[in-house]
Amino acid sequence: MLKHLLKCSPRCLLAVAATSGIATLILILVGVKDVYLPARTQYGMVFDAGSSHTALYIYQWLADKKNGTGIVSQIGACTVQGPGISSYADDPAKAGASLQPCLDKAMMIIPAARQRETPTYLGATAGMRLLREQNSTKADQIFAEVSKTIQQYPVDFRGAQILTGNEEGSFGWITINYLLEILGKFSFTGHWIHPVAAEIVGALDLGGASTQITFYPSHPIEDNRTEVLFRLYGTNYSIYTHSYLCYGANQALKKLMASLREDLTSQQISHPCYPRGYQENITTAALYDSPCVPAPAGHNPSQTLTVTGTGAPAECRSAVQKLFNFTACGANRTCGFNGIYQPPVHGQFFAFSGFSSIFHFLNLTGGQPLSDVNATIEHFCAKNWTEVQAAFPVVNKTHLRDYCPASVYILNLLVRGYSFDNQTWSNIHFHQQVANADVGWNLGYMLNLTNTIPVEAPIKVKGLQQNLWAVAIVTACFTLAMILWTLLAVSYQRHFAIYETML
Repeated sequence: MLKHLLKCSPRCLLAVAATSGIATLILILVGVKDVYLPARTQYGMVFDAGSSHTALYIYQWLADKKNGTGIVSQIGACTVQGPGISSYADDPAKAGASLQPCLDKAMMIIPAARQRETPTYLGATAGMRLLREQNSTKADQIFAEVSKTIQQYPVDFRGAQILTGNEEGSFGWITINYLLEILGKFSFTGHWIHPVAAEIVGALDLGGASTQITFYPSHPIEDNRTEVLFRLYGTNYSIYTHSYLCYGANQALKKLMASLREDLTSQQISHPCYPRGYQENITTAALYDSPCVPAPAGHNPSQTLTVTGTGAPAECRSAVQKLFNFTACGANRTCGFNGIYQPPVHGQFFAFSGFSSIFHFLNLTGGQPLSDVNATIEHFCAKNWTEVQAAFPVVNKTHLRDYCPASVYILNLLVRGYSFDNQTWSNIHFHQQVANADVGWNLGYMLNLTNTIPVEAPIKVKGLQQNLWAVAIVTACFTLAMILWTLLAVSYQRHFAIYETML
């Protein structure tokens, strides 16, 4: 063919090039179809404003959600320096300013082009619930300041709110089951596998001001006040949840201290849960500064009390049990404590936040039987203050002092409050992270919110079918070669004609 082309006139070459070009154009027109670009990545941020501290979590998911819910992953986290925002009741501007370093960090993680469309939320829990009970004006001022700070950044701020106890518990349940891939996962063939009811895990959360228990019961829920309904990845869930306000670790220990002050005229408090030899002074104003610990009539707020640890495990256990009302339910009702309905615990449970951190300190997160847990706590609570400090010289002294009463409290809450026994105790797993993500209500909150974030319409472009792409390239190259060959042939003939005239 090349031999014939070499002998072909420029007009002939041009005809071949035109034919090849037309063929290329036909291939392109026939082969073009609509092509959808891969789904874009979306981002979201959640501030977890707890009673003792605030943390910011940064998430991402693809815009093409599965059965209406995003496949969300944590890509960043930042702990806000200082106490929880409720602690700034008397200086709310500091609550807003405290968030800035974490917001600056988030702006380094989220691409600048996606920041203005990044939904950002602040959810406050029991600390702000208590402050709202005490002084709703101060609570509103704190929300105004944190909102003002977040709005200074190029994000889609959706507002600050106080989560109910049931929301806090149920979102934590979503987090656990999502991270464990129990809510569903992809099969090898790319199909979505829906959950098996028997695999669904319960959630146990212990914060500073409240504690939550949430699980999928084996029988219908009798009290609709404790029922939460969700639809995630195309599946409906009916779960039991209850939050006990004032039964978080910090508030429970404050209630314990107040209960040990038997004589309101005395300036001495003997504390059986503090190590022997420990002593501190506190004011009555500090002791009765929470709605969880109402001040007795006629107390002197400026009075100083001397607290002395006695390190008596049996007395400690007895004092902690008095914080619960185990008889309010009556004999004929399934119950937790304080008269609150609770179906029998069912399935495996993940215990996180305070449950995990306190038991981790005592090396009790390894699946030990209940008898060993009891023995370890009793042995630790019998130590004197000198022994405890020598064994843990770098641990914060306030935390070190509280590990005994906090662990005794956890044991009573789980065993007598939630009714875990020797057999079901092994169903509790203590973890702070799962699949490299922090366990808490925040991820579940973000997952649930993706149900309300519209799915982005896929971006449509024109593209050539893959099997015709190579043919189109070849014919296009051939067309270009013919055009170049034609130009060379014309140039050659012109120069040859000039040469002949010169002869």
